[in-house]
Amino acid sequence: MADEQQGGKIHVDSDWKAEAQREKERLAELEQEMEQRGPLPEPSFAEVLDMIAMQAAIGLGGYQGPGGQRIPPDLAAAKHYIDMVELIEKKTAGNLTEQEKGMLDRVLYELRMRYVQAAGASAARTT
Repeated sequence: MADEQQGGKIHVDSDWKAEAQREKERLAELEQEMEQRGPLPEPSFAEVLDMIAMQAAIGLGGYQGPGGQRIPPDLAAAKHYIDMVELIEKKTAGNLTEQEKGMLDRVLYELRMRYVQAAGASAARTT
């Protein structure tokens, strides 16, 4: 057995020790990679907004997947993410810098316009 009690002590076989050593080495390699990459920047409002806007843009179509295949539009998902940006606009009203407010306004306007275009194109295809 791997773990056997011998006189009140636990006996651990060499396979377990070797696996523990390999795991320790993998963790050390991961830490070294993280040190080489350097610290990540501080989170920012722009980063959060970009992350949500990118999901909306993907839902609007026109992007390619990792294999090069076209990602079809998903207008319901796009609308959901646009609604999330609108929620951010409402919840942050009066708490943003002028630069952040301008960025939010531009992103929301652009996403809304692209949604209207995509919805129009989708309707034209189905008629």
